[in-house]
Amino acid sequence: MTGNEIEYINQAHSMGQLAGDGFFTAKCTQWLEKNTSCKKALLTHSCTAALEMAAILAGIKPGDEIIMPSYTFVSTANAFVLRGGIPVFVDIRPDTLNLNEKLIEQAITPATKAIVVVHYAGVGCEMNAIETIAGKYNLLVIEDAAHGVMASYRGRQLGSIGDLGCYSFHETKNLISGQGGALLINNSEFIDRAINIRDKGTNRSHFINGKVDKYSWVDIGSSYLPGEIIAAFLWAQMEEAESITVKRINVWDQYHYRLEMLENNGLIKRPFIPSSCNHNAHIYYVLLKEGIDRNRFIKKMSKLAVNCVFHYVPLHNSLAIRNLNLPITKSTLQVTEDVSARLVRLPLWVGVKESIDIIIQAFEEAITT
Repeated sequence: MTGNEIEYINQAHSMGQLAGDGFFTAKCTQWLEKNTSCKKALLTHSCTAALEMAAILAGIKPGDEIIMPSYTFVSTANAFVLRGGIPVFVDIRPDTLNLNEKLIEQAITPATKAIVVVHYAGVGCEMNAIETIAGKYNLLVIEDAAHGVMASYRGRQLGSIGDLGCYSFHETKNLISGQGGALLINNSEFIDRAINIRDKGTNRSHFINGKVDKYSWVDIGSSYLPGEIIAAFLWAQMEEAESITVKRINVWDQYHYRLEMLENNGLIKRPFIPSSCNHNAHIYYVLLKEGIDRNRFIKKMSKLAVNCVFHYVPLHNSLAIRNLNLPITKSTLQVTEDVSARLVRLPLWVGVKESIDIIIQAFEEAITT
């Protein structure tokens, strides 16, 4: 917590509009639109909700194909599968662990509707190349920027580059509200419909603004709006967004510097940040050398009082493929499978700085014994 969260929650309570779209929702929305230069920002109750809205706005129908990485959280695929879409998994780059832009074009078919990019660890995908491909084939670009708040690609904020962008404010992210998210609309043709979809498929916003004398059901949609207490908590975080980012980057930089020798000795591979990207220190991960037992390493770290975790089980290997009988299509995913077996995340949050000596000492002991 940054200090003002409880005060703002009290203010939201005293204002009496707890259902959302009140004073603090407006403050958060204004911050997002100013910070990202998107055409319109809509707070949602999660990044999952934002992705589901994006799938509806993209007009995904049964049989439509959506290109995406397999190395991502389940919501990336689920949002489109719910509309009958078919994920087409493309391998990731070995350096940034982002969707490999050089493999996208060969995965495109007449059924392809959109490209969904995931900015892993707050490091931007090669959006210039991806946008060029999307333009060539008339495809939508949707950014799963759950990791991407306060990070940029060639000076453009992640989430503000494609047609639609999706943020997460889950408690594990850089800016938090417990649960929470946002849909960034960069293609103005989606704005009016997105507002209706977010409000259960009604034109309630037109009623509130005096454009109609009563509101009614006009589209499909759901209850994607967060409560005002969530927005109040989030606004306190947004006020300190730059400070939070600086503190996280300081931790990230210390890890990176102090683990350099282990990389030079061939025991690990550290993250790579392209010169085109300004990252936000969302995750500090390492790839263990082939042959090192990751589970054994994590158990050693746990015995040394340091909690390290791995990350995604690739979606193409998940039980859902069989349980839901999904007609999944994929290319060869060698990098995805290699990375998923060797990646370890180190503790990273504002305040962990005081424990870095302990963490590095444990890391060095666990990996060399």
